Amino acid sequence: FFWRRPLSNRTYSTKMSLKLRLDEFAHRQFDDPSYQGTRIAIGKEQFMEKINSLVADAKLCDGYAPFCKHIFVPNFDPSILVGTVKITPENESLLRSGYTARTEKELAVLERWFPKEAVEVPSAKFLDLILYSKEQIVLECQATGTQTSDEDYDWGIISIKGQLEEFETPMSPITMLRNALGKEEGGSGVPLDREKYKQSVAYWKEHANVK
Repeated sequence: FFWRRPLSNRTYSTKMSLKLRLDEFAHRQFDDPSYQGTRIAIGKEQFMEKINSLVADAKLCDGYAPFCKHIFVPNFDPSILVGTVKITPENESLLRSGYTARTEKELAVLERWFPKEAVEVPSAKFLDLILYSKEQIVLECQATGTQTSDEDYDWGIISIKGQLEEFETPMSPITMLRNALGKEEGGSGVPLDREKYKQSVAYWKEHANVK
């Protein structure tokens, strides 16, 4: 079973006037040097200023649930690298593994990654901004006892994926499983889709995050 680029039959909605907010869940991409995936070196305010100037011409793309959307924008900072590298016979021995948790309230799970200094990591061509609705963010915060923001916004940026593709790549299998566990365990509460899970495994068998 090989992962391939999705067919162009996804629903795209014309971008309206959006109030975006950088959610605290995405702050680790700016603040945590050991973050597994796309790291952002510029400041959060500078990043959001640039994003707000780019989304005026962008479209909202449907995500894995009604409360999830994607916006794809060109990468405007060469220091933002892709967060995922293809596994090859030449670099497979460089993979590392360990138990990690995304937040203090989540249980650690076994994951694998490439140390960033061990592999060649190109600059991203695009940024996939993963958005959750304010309502969903509030529900998840309430379930985990996390303080919510009083700020007025429509969508929160919960993750930023630097990538070479201008389309959504599969969510990792462990993220899909965590989502199915429910909001109390740091997930979204969306049930597991077996076919999408198989697509995810096909992709992540051949790719790993960079840390």
